[in-house]
Amino acid sequence: MSSEPLETFPNPQPARDFEIRIQCPEFTSLCPKTGLPDFGEIRIMYVPDRTCLELKALKYYFMGFRDRGIFYEAVTNQILDDLVTACRPRKMEVVGDFSVRGGLTTQVVTRYEKPARAQKTTASKRRATRR
Repeated sequence: MSSEPLETFPNPQPARDFEIRIQCPEFTSLCPKTGLPDFGEIRIMYVPDRTCLELKALKYYFMGFRDRGIFYEAVTNQILDDLVTACRPRKMEVVGDFSVRGGLTTQVVTRYEKPARAQKTTASKRRATRR
């Protein structure tokens, strides 16, 4: 986890499903092999449950990765895990879209869905296909 704590606030509409989309276009971490900076964009989409992410704390959380050596795949999954732990959303997607390095671009997509919700969705799909 980044050294900066994440904060939340109460969801103003907990009975409604709505998406919150957040972009961090200037994300930076360090390549663990070379020590050189890695640049990219982190995009978050989530459906909050009882709490929402507080943006100032999120910004400082992202800044905590600037001096940390971590692979693209690891950092994107770490961000998803930390954000899910902090706000317990109904569902969340975190995309790490990293800048060109050696002529290659990398995009890492991670997803989370609350287990009970995933089961309801699967059951609904099964009922719909039987009709």
